[in-house]
Amino acid sequence: MNLANLAPLAVVLPIFGAAVTFLLLRQPRAQRIVSIGVVAVTLALEILLLASVWDGGTIAVPIGQWIPPWGITLVVDQFSSLMLVVSSAVSLSVLIYAVSQGMADGDKDGPISVFHPSFLILIAGVSDAFLAGDLFNLYVGFEMLLTASYVLLTLGGTTARIRAGVTYVVVSVVSSLLFLIAIAMVYAATGTVNMADLAVKLGQLDPGTQTLLHTMLLIGFGIKAAVFPLSFWLPDSYPTAPAPVTAVFAGLLTKVGVYAMVRTETLLFPGEDLNVPLMTVALLTMVVGIFGALAQTDIKRLLSFTLVSHIGYMVFGLAMSSVIGLASAVFYVMHHITVQTSLFLVAGLIERRAGSASIDRLGGLAKLSPLLALLYFIPAMNLAGIPPFSGFLGKLGLVQAGVTLGTPMAIAVVIAGVAVSLLTLLALARVWARAFWRSTDDAENPDAALLAPAHRGSMPRAMVGATAGLVVLGLALTVFAGPLFTVSEQAAKEMLDRTPYITAVLGQQAPHPGVAQP
Repeated sequence: MNLANLAPLAVVLPIFGAAVTFLLLRQPRAQRIVSIGVVAVTLALEILLLASVWDGGTIAVPIGQWIPPWGITLVVDQFSSLMLVVSSAVSLSVLIYAVSQGMADGDKDGPISVFHPSFLILIAGVSDAFLAGDLFNLYVGFEMLLTASYVLLTLGGTTARIRAGVTYVVVSVVSSLLFLIAIAMVYAATGTVNMADLAVKLGQLDPGTQTLLHTMLLIGFGIKAAVFPLSFWLPDSYPTAPAPVTAVFAGLLTKVGVYAMVRTETLLFPGEDLNVPLMTVALLTMVVGIFGALAQTDIKRLLSFTLVSHIGYMVFGLAMSSVIGLASAVFYVMHHITVQTSLFLVAGLIERRAGSASIDRLGGLAKLSPLLALLYFIPAMNLAGIPPFSGFLGKLGLVQAGVTLGTPMAIAVVIAGVAVSLLTLLALARVWARAFWRSTDDAENPDAALLAPAHRGSMPRAMVGATAGLVVLGLALTVFAGPLFTVSEQAAKEMLDRTPYITAVLGQQAPHPGVAQP
């Protein structure tokens, strides 16, 4: 039995778990056990999927035995399986963190009966988006995760969360509407939404139509990925949510948008037609994001702006249309999902221990909680790209690819990328200097929690353990950077080639891309 045939379970299991946890309305302990168990089993399954394609190859799984391009097809390759494993590992850590926080707080931050089903539906939507072999199923995956995110973002029903939720919902609906219109136009022009079939048929359209469809899809995905100037909504939306919700949003939701951009750019619209505009967007996203971060005094808002800034590195890797550039982007996506999520979880621990996430009101945390200081320091240095961490290795690959390409725009983005990395270090070092290193006496209007002696429940062990687990996963990306870069390079080669994907879905008789069908 081919393990890839189990791919639908990566979507079905979280949906089934969501239904079970919803039925367990009045049994919170059972809800916790079911949700953690489902995510753990899903992660184990996805590790098997990754093992099945580790040495290369693309496997298509038609649902209901409908022959492609008819019906729904899930596609497992190295890129999608890497994203599945990393996203589920992060989701499991965040779920353990959230469960521990809820138990410590008596679940007063939000109805547990709503949180668990919504969280599992979000995981199902993310998995469906990564596996989707057609544009409409990709749209369904987006809508699943977005619908769940609307609920998670407004947990607790505070004024700030409802206000941020309204902005988030409006922006998400607009991006989804653009995506749906683009799908309708693609279908009207080609008669199909299957991505392998589109890889063949889109090349037969006139250049003007191709450019229009290409641009509409990029705008829709660009809003979801939070690239400049479509990122205005993110810094105001994410920081208002509970810490675990903010963490999983930061780690996963924008990366699904990046994944969609990579998949459509390499499979549906290969070539260099929009490479210069994409590099321009990458440069502006890096620079505007990091300048926004430098202006913040709230740690969660600062991290939200660094999140936007570092999306630019991934777009830059995609825009170069080279193996080393795309491979570095794939590796950097894995790195960023892990490190950015761990930093948001640390921000939640800081807020819990000190009563505030404002660096002006913090001080002395390194002395009060050395473990918390370590949990912040490691991923902060990783995100800033300090050697030998995975952030440095990913950026080094992007710099190498940009210098090899050698165009004026590529060199400009390389210079901007190095500068933004240094400015990221400056922003994160400012948090360290003020929140951790300086004396508590120097904090401005410190919260009572900062001045009070630590008590056993101030930072529950499971919350600290889940955060530490993600920090260790970030370090593992550094330790195993060699094999991971090898897999990323193989994934990049197959995506740029396109033939393995098309042949896996349409069969050996699939026409070569660009050859008109009879």
